[in-house]
Amino acid sequence: MRTIDLIVLGILKKEALSAYDIQKLVEYRNISQWVKISTPSIYKKVIQLEKQGYVKSTLKKEGNMPEKAIYSLTKKGKTEFEKLMLGIAARPINIFLDFNAVIVNLDSLPPADQRACISIIEANVKKMKAQLEENIEAKQDLPEIPETGKAVMQQQYLLVEAIEKWIGSVKEGF
Repeated sequence: MRTIDLIVLGILKKEALSAYDIQKLVEYRNISQWVKISTPSIYKKVIQLEKQGYVKSTLKKEGNMPEKAIYSLTKKGKTEFEKLMLGIAARPINIFLDFNAVIVNLDSLPPADQRACISIIEANVKKMKAQLEENIEAKQDLPEIPETGKAVMQQQYLLVEAIEKWIGSVKEGF
């Protein structure tokens, strides 16, 4: 879960936001496609980070809307952000693909079901590739999307292409 800490702290390092605005930014940047992060986990995380002293909240009222908490990074939070950046960057890179649990157990199914599982995975990979293509196209010229964000989208696209090729070789064995 330290990855979620890093994402939230990194977003707040750039600007103070409400938990709702953080969640919308995570959605807009498609962060949840490459890091397991859900809407409830963002809300829980900002509260946890505030208890730890990494962020502070200020209540803000806009027009007739109810007050909302705006979170900003504290000095302790900036230090934690830098510590997480260096710590996570230093770890070995692990690529966990949930569907590998299906691949490992394919031989426990009848051949028709094996092919069905592979076809389902293949369809999901194609869907993800199409979403990435659409996202890259839509966001490539937007100045508010940092180059690092564009680089991650390109990385994900290259991984999807590699997985497509790999699925083709797996299908040959079944």
